[in-house]
Amino acid sequence: MKSDRLLSILLLLQTRGRVPAPELAGRLEVSVRTIYRDVEALSAAGVPVYAERGRHGGIGLLAGFRTDVTGLTADESRALFVLAAQGAHAALGLDAALASALRKVMAALPAPHRPAAEVTSRRVLVDATRWNSGPERAADLAVLQDAVFSDRRLRLRYRHSGERQARTYTVDPYGLVAKAGVWYLVADRRGRPRLFRADRVRRARLLDEPVRRRPGVELADAWEELRRRVEEREAGVEVTVRVRRELADMFRRMAAAQLTAEPEDDGESPWVTARLAYPTLRAVRQLLAFSDRVEVLDPPEARAELVAGARSVLALYGEAGLGEG
Repeated sequence: MKSDRLLSILLLLQTRGRVPAPELAGRLEVSVRTIYRDVEALSAAGVPVYAERGRHGGIGLLAGFRTDVTGLTADESRALFVLAAQGAHAALGLDAALASALRKVMAALPAPHRPAAEVTSRRVLVDATRWNSGPERAADLAVLQDAVFSDRRLRLRYRHSGERQARTYTVDPYGLVAKAGVWYLVADRRGRPRLFRADRVRRARLLDEPVRRRPGVELADAWEELRRRVEEREAGVEVTVRVRRELADMFRRMAAAQLTAEPEDDGESPWVTARLAYPTLRAVRQLLAFSDRVEVLDPPEARAELVAGARSVLALYGEAGLGEG
């Protein structure tokens, strides 16, 4: 609606100062011509807005002009009180600030919207922590935050998964990302994007050097590249298994990271078929945890790997005298 668009323009100009008309048009998904018409409408309504053409031009407000109008709709008011992840604010040390901000927003809301916003805060809860994720080392985000907000380089001591010794890296941070309850630092190392799990950072030190990011690259751009790289990475081993029907739901949850498709169920057999992907052949031994309720059908080398794993377990307990008699 035009009224919402006019308010959006006003709030953007208050936040950003002078903004090029093409940028406003892109943000609001309208033509530049429409933006100039909206500017004329704002001016006619008494808003001291002006437009300057040319290379360094743009649309802006006269210095000192502010409005306290929030313009929030009922749905927008409710959305503010659905917190993306309660743990995220605690990890960043912002729980108290968030509570204070929400109190101020509640006071500023139009009176008819306050009950809906209050009910939303009591009826909707988002917990980003996964089930059966096990104990994890708490991430210390303080120094990482300092580097992100002060635009300075970082020296990290970082331990990769499966490695005992930590490595040292000098990185140029773009920002922090919380995904499924896990914090990541997105940073360049030698001009290439890298992903560092915050809970694997053993030590972090802020350097005096300013950050050296690639021109024009923002956090969202770097994250998208890294996310796509992880998700599109080819698996080393593709495995087909059959799972006892009574175990299917638990198997789906526990092997979610390896599943490449929903298990196939014909509704008649006591087994359901599932396909998984593992980075290495040895990783297939994860399936030993399901005992005889999961059987590998293919490939043969995956079956052989499970047999080797089972023999190792038998040998271990046999040596302890538990496999005799």
